[in-house]
Amino acid sequence: MALRAFRIFAIAEAFSWAALLIGMYFKWIAGTTEIGVQVAGPIHGALFVGYGITALALWRLQRWPFMVAFFAGISAVFPFATLWFERWAGRRGHLSAVGSGPLRETSRA
Repeated sequence: MALRAFRIFAIAEAFSWAALLIGMYFKWIAGTTEIGVQVAGPIHGALFVGYGITALALWRLQRWPFMVAFFAGISAVFPFATLWFERWAGRRGHLSAVGSGPLRETSRA
């Protein structure tokens, strides 16, 4: 459950970054409207908090080393980095089902 939520939050947080950056372009560069920031800002904030909470939960449940948890947290600060972290952590086995690990061969004599 927490793994699925984490992956959803990682992807959604990255998309919300994109929406917020687009809104910031129209507000600050084009100078046309603030609606993008007014809409995307709170959505991004909520997804940022959700991502952080699920990352903290996985730190405990998956028994991540401190540096893995640190990278999970810092990835939310940089645009689209949650996608990178989710893939990186998945490849290294930090996002496996609780209690499951690499299968070990047993010899049968």
